[in-house]
Amino acid sequence: MPAGAGAVRPRGGTVKPLEALSAGPLTRDKQDTLLLVAAALLVVAPHFAHLPPWIAGTVCVTLLWRVLLTLRGRRQPPAWLLLPIALIAMGGVFQSYGALLGRDPGVAMLALLFAFKLLEMHAKRDLYVVLFLGFFLMLTNFFYSQSMLTGLAMAATLVALLTVQVTFQYTGAVPSLGRRLRLAGKMFALAVPLAAVLFVLFPRFEGPLWGRPGDAQGPRSGLSDTMAPGTMTNLALSEDVAFRARFDGAAPAQSRLYWRGVVLSHYDGRTWTRIGGRLYRRDGDAMTLRVDGKPAPYEVTLEPSQQRWLFTLELTPPALEVPGERVGVSDELESFTVRPLDRRVRYRAAAYADYAVQPSLDPALTGKWLQLPAGFNPKARALARRLREMSGKEDAHVVAHVLLLLREQQFVYTLQPPLLGRDSIDEFLFVTRQGFCEHYSGAFVFLMRAAGIPARVVTGYQGGELNPVDGYMTVRQSDAHAWAEVWMAGQGWIRVDPTAAVAPDRVRLGIGGALPREAPFGIAAFRNDKDSWLARLRFQVNAANNAWNQWVLDYNPERQRNFLTELSELAGDWRALAALPALLALGWLWRLLRARRRRDPVQTAWERFGMLLARHGIARTADEGPHSLARRVAALALPDEKKAAMAEFLELYAALRYRALDDDERHRSVRRLAKLLSLSR
Repeated sequence: MPAGAGAVRPRGGTVKPLEALSAGPLTRDKQDTLLLVAAALLVVAPHFAHLPPWIAGTVCVTLLWRVLLTLRGRRQPPAWLLLPIALIAMGGVFQSYGALLGRDPGVAMLALLFAFKLLEMHAKRDLYVVLFLGFFLMLTNFFYSQSMLTGLAMAATLVALLTVQVTFQYTGAVPSLGRRLRLAGKMFALAVPLAAVLFVLFPRFEGPLWGRPGDAQGPRSGLSDTMAPGTMTNLALSEDVAFRARFDGAAPAQSRLYWRGVVLSHYDGRTWTRIGGRLYRRDGDAMTLRVDGKPAPYEVTLEPSQQRWLFTLELTPPALEVPGERVGVSDELESFTVRPLDRRVRYRAAAYADYAVQPSLDPALTGKWLQLPAGFNPKARALARRLREMSGKEDAHVVAHVLLLLREQQFVYTLQPPLLGRDSIDEFLFVTRQGFCEHYSGAFVFLMRAAGIPARVVTGYQGGELNPVDGYMTVRQSDAHAWAEVWMAGQGWIRVDPTAAVAPDRVRLGIGGALPREAPFGIAAFRNDKDSWLARLRFQVNAANNAWNQWVLDYNPERQRNFLTELSELAGDWRALAALPALLALGWLWRLLRARRRRDPVQTAWERFGMLLARHGIARTADEGPHSLARRVAALALPDEKKAAMAEFLELYAALRYRALDDDERHRSVRRLAKLLSLSR
C-alpha cells in the first residue's frame, strides 16, 4: 500500500486507521509521504512567480494540510469536502483568467489539481497519478523560462521525483535517503546521453522551443514604434538582454556603437510616432546609399520581443536575411520582419564607417520631415527663428548653435526628470532642463524643423558590454537610446546625438558611465565594475547563458543541418555517420555482457577463504556449510586474533547468504567480509 493512503489494509482485510500508527517515531508511510510532499513543493514553487497570489497560497495551504494530516495520523478529507473546494478553485481560475483553456489557466488548474490530489490518495494508482502529474507540471516551467538556471532547477526536481518513485518500489527495508538520491541521480545520468543524442539527431522544427502559435500575443518587450517623455527611462531601468553581437574582427569603439531601430518622424505635440505606420519601401522613393571603406562584419542574436524590429549597426546596408522570416526595409532604413518575433533569431550583416544616405534627395520630398503641430511650444519656435537668423543659410551652423546651447546652459542628464505639461519642449528647454535621451532628441528635432531643417528621431540602442570570456557584446534594454538625424543637401542624412552634448560619457562609456553613482538600482556601479572578482564571475555566468542560448535553445533546423554536415565530413561520409549508433550499441552490449560475467563478491570471498583453509590443512567439501566449518576452525592451532576473524567471517557469510538484508546493511557487510578475509591470512 503506498504511503499517504487514508488507511492501511493488512493482508487479513481489516482496516486500521492511521491514528494507530502515529505513536513513536515516524513510520515508513509517514516518511515517504513527507518526501512526496517535499518533491511536490519543488515542482510547484517555480510557478509561484507567475501564478496569482491566491493560487500560490491555496497550493501552499493544501500542502501544509497534507503534512499535518500525516504527522498527526489523521484520515484524509472525504470526497464531499474536496469536491466543492476543487469546484470553487476552478471558478477562481476562470475569474482570474477569463477562460479555462490556454497556457496560463491550464497551468494554474494543473497546479491546483496536483496539490488537491495529495489529499485524495487511496490506492497505488493514485500515487502514480500524483507522480506523473508532477512530471508534467515540472515540464510546464519551460513555457515561461528556458534559461540555463531553469534547466538546472528542473533537473534537480526530476531527480527528486525519481527518488520518490524509487522509494515506493521497496517492499522491505528502505535504504537511506542519500542512497536513494544517488540511485535516482544514476538513473538521470544514464538517461542524459540518450537524451543528448536525440536532441542532436532528432529532426528539428521551426519555431521557439516550448512555444505555441498563440503565444505570439504575449507580453512585448523592448522598443516600440512611439516615443514620449518617460518611455526610454522605463527601459533604462531594465537589465534584460535585448540582443548579443559578435564581430568577426575587433569591435568598434563604444562611441560608434549606434544600433539603428525605429525612425519616428511624426509629432503630435506629445508623442513621436512612425509616419502612417508604413513598413514597406515604395519603389518610387529615392533610396540612394553610398558606402566607402572596409566593412565590419558582425552577427546579431536577437532575443524574442514580440516586436518586428531588427537592429543594425550604423550604417548597415538593408540586405538582411533571417532564416524562417520575411524581412523588409522602410524608406527610412528601418529593418523589420513581417510578423512579430516570438523566438530568438540570428542574422549576419556588415557595417560601414564611411557612408552617405540620400545625399541627392529632392528637397521637395522632405516636407514630411518638417511637420510640426500648430499651437505647441511657441518659445521653442521663437528660439529656432533666432538661431536661423544668426546662422543665415548655413544649416550646419544652426545645428552647432543648438548643441552649444545644450552644452553650456547647465542641462542635466537624469533618469528622474520632472513631469512636463502641454508645451513639454518649452518647459524642458526653458524651465526644468532635466531629461533623458528622449527629451534631448525630441527637443533637438523640434528646433531643427522649426528652423527649416529636415530632421527625424531615431531610436535604438547605443553601446554594449563586451564579454572577454566569449567575445560577445551584450546590449541590454538599459542601453536603449534616442538620437536625431538631420538632412543636408549634398551630404544626406547625418546622425546628431544631442544627449552627447550634455552627457558625453553616455556615448563614450555607456549608460553606466553617464549616470551618477546614486542612480536607481545601482546601474552605474554595476556597469563600471569590470575588474573585481564579482565582475569576472558575472562575465563567466553571462558567457555560460549565452552558450546555452546559442547551442541549446537556438538549435534550429539550419544549425542541425550544418552540424550534421560537418559531422559527416569529419566521419568520412554518411555511411560512417550512420554506423556510429551501431558502434555505440555494440559498446553498450559489450559492457552489459562484461558486467554479467563479474563474479559475486561474496562468492569470490568464500572461495578464497576455502583456499586459505586448505593451507591450514582443512579441506572443505562441496556440501559443507559455514557453521560446520566454524567448528573445525575452532580446533585449529592459530592465534586467537586470526581464529576470531575466521569465525566472524563465517558468521557474516551465513548472514549474507541466508538472511534478508537491506541494501545499506548488505553493502557494509560485503566490505567487512573483505576486511575479515585479509585479517584471517
